[in-house]
Amino acid sequence: MGCGSDCVDACRSGWGIRCRFPIVEPDYGHTKLRLSKEGLEAIQRINTPIAAVSVIGPYRSGKSFLLNQLLSLSCNKGFGVGHMRDTKTKGIWVWGTPVEIDVDGSKVSVLYLDTEGFESIGKSNVYDDRIFALAAVLSSVLVYNLPETIREADISRLSFAVELAEEFYGRVKGQDVAFEPAKLLWLIQRDFLQGKSVQQMVDEALQRVPNSNGDKYIDEVNQIRDSLAVMGDNSTAFSMPQPHLQRTKLCDMEDQELDPLYVERRDALKQLVASMIKPKLVQGRTLNGKEFVSFLGQILEALNKGEIPSTGSLVEVFNKGILERCLTLYTEKMERVSLPVSVDKLQQVHDLAEDEARKLFDKQHFGKHYAAQSFLNLDEEMKKVFRSFGLANEYQSSKLCEARFSECEDKMDHLQALKLPSMAKFNAVFLHCNQSFEMECVGPAKGGYEHRMSKMLARSSALFIREYNNKLFNWLVAFSLIMVVIGRFIIKLFLLEIAAWVMFIFLETYTRLFWSSDSLYYNPVWHIIVSSWETIVYSPVLDLDRWAIPIVIMLSFLAIYWRCIGIRSRIGRSLLPLYRGSYRSSSRARTD
Repeated sequence: MGCGSDCVDACRSGWGIRCRFPIVEPDYGHTKLRLSKEGLEAIQRINTPIAAVSVIGPYRSGKSFLLNQLLSLSCNKGFGVGHMRDTKTKGIWVWGTPVEIDVDGSKVSVLYLDTEGFESIGKSNVYDDRIFALAAVLSSVLVYNLPETIREADISRLSFAVELAEEFYGRVKGQDVAFEPAKLLWLIQRDFLQGKSVQQMVDEALQRVPNSNGDKYIDEVNQIRDSLAVMGDNSTAFSMPQPHLQRTKLCDMEDQELDPLYVERRDALKQLVASMIKPKLVQGRTLNGKEFVSFLGQILEALNKGEIPSTGSLVEVFNKGILERCLTLYTEKMERVSLPVSVDKLQQVHDLAEDEARKLFDKQHFGKHYAAQSFLNLDEEMKKVFRSFGLANEYQSSKLCEARFSECEDKMDHLQALKLPSMAKFNAVFLHCNQSFEMECVGPAKGGYEHRMSKMLARSSALFIREYNNKLFNWLVAFSLIMVVIGRFIIKLFLLEIAAWVMFIFLETYTRLFWSSDSLYYNPVWHIIVSSWETIVYSPVLDLDRWAIPIVIMLSFLAIYWRCIGIRSRIGRSLLPLYRGSYRSSSRARTD
């Protein structure tokens, strides 16, 4: 009996309608699985922790009837039961009303899942593996429903689930597991209950097979048996007789018509399953409806990846989100660094960020064996991010060092054009420029720019020193001529004019006759002149080169003003005696 669109709509509006609906369906080729969104919307409304009970097994083995018995439902009201050769259930179906139970004082919603049977017509073994693995990972209790006995194929089919158990469930030195395994219930339906118990049957079926000839197939079978020990603590065996000989009429029978021993064992099975139910834990946390659906989507994506599902691909998908979180943490730590920084500093930040990202991965990752590949992926991604930060650091370092270098170069060029050359000023600017470059230029580009900087400073220093003596000599010659003009025509101070002429003659004649131009610069007299010049031109308090023009204008104004005052005073002195002389020489009688 299908759910139907009306029933699905009713289930979507709430959990009050008792119906079933698919949550996972096969694709058109019946090779892969896809989500049934209509059914999942109802599950997403569950706010309490979820536990899932799944029944798996060969097709036509009575899985749907068994689920109806566990839910105390008739075939007309519960899961659809078919009696034809083709399988009735396609994909995975869920009963629409979760059974709410109390587990350790907490309310848990139990979902009962009906799975498509194995080995039915028109399907591949890969599809069956996906169904088995999906049920094994989703469930809290996995009922392995087998008719009569345990076949080698039934054990082999556990290989994928066991591999998942080893990868996801295995404990390492007592640490928490990624998510707890489903408790496996071997349910053997057989008509004879005498002789060996089902637990003995399971134990014997899982014993190693002697392989004295070294048969490769037997080795693989024994490896599966060895690995099943991982699920040993979580497995239980239980037997049930057939409910009735007329199996095609089971849906029409009441409990009174069924075999009394079956009814007794069925009720015992209900209690056993109820005692085994625990909420599904992922990373130590329970899952509500939305989280359960998200978890289901992750599993399905992993199982559908590639043509053949593998534990490696499953681990990769589960770890995908964790890798992104670890990479985000690493990137955030790296982004806190204000570039540019030195290579050692960037490496130190990288090491700290990488260590924190790895610790987060170790804490949250899925799997033990295949997680190594996920770890390598994380390491490769962090290396890519680190390389990008390294390139950005080089760019920012080059940009900053180029700016400081250009500033220093401009300052050195400006010093070459000083109107009043000063070695003290050059040395002060030179030292300040070099210190600021050393402090502010950081990062991988600093080494190359330091070499350029030293060459530029050496070149500027040599050029300045060479031009300094020539400029100073020319300034002194010009200064002597200016003093001649001032001494003769402005203040008319004879001694000043004579001193200026002596200085001019000394610079232009005496030095050319007795010294070479180069030897002059090494003469002690010249050093005295240079020291005097430096004292006048530059000091930390007064930079005469900056104030030269204002000072010259002010001195010129004072000289002109002084000259004008002097002329007026001389005119006054020349006029006053004439007036007094005429007054005294006058012999004219004074009249009143």
